Amino acid sequence: MTEQATQEIIIKKYANRRLYDTDRSAYVTLDDLAELVKRDITFVVQDAKTGEDLTRQILTQIIFEQESKGYNLLPVNFLRQVISFYGHNVSAVLPPYLEQMMQHFVENQDQVKGMMGNMTEFSPLKQFEEMGRKNMEMLEQTMNIFNPFGTNKK
Repeated sequence: MTEQATQEIIIKKYANRRLYDTDRSAYVTLDDLAELVKRDITFVVQDAKTGEDLTRQILTQIIFEQESKGYNLLPVNFLRQVISFYGHNVSAVLPPYLEQMMQHFVENQDQVKGMMGNMTEFSPLKQFEEMGRKNMEMLEQTMNIFNPFGTNKK
């Protein structure tokens, strides 16, 4: 499995909606692919006939399945806001911004877990305020990149 950390596994999606893991030579389910994601194993889903990359659609389908099972990780207002950005002029900026936010969250996850372990020092409101402040700074920096007039409000 050490090779899988550096190589992408190819998953073929057939017309009958079945998913085939070419690495293991076996059919897999969305739950199996969710486990690969959790284990940080990279895969690409391709249409078996055309070779079209279907990875984004399958990952979205995995999220849908997880939400349907009651995990409810994505708040309704967040989902509404994401939907409202489709076709909007900010849609080019949103994906890299969300990736940066998620990367920042992942990098700080150990720090947050450490604070949770010591509840006497932990203030959830203070931590979320700090994360929100940092996220707003990142958004402002990102928006400044796309601002042709270079006006900064501080």
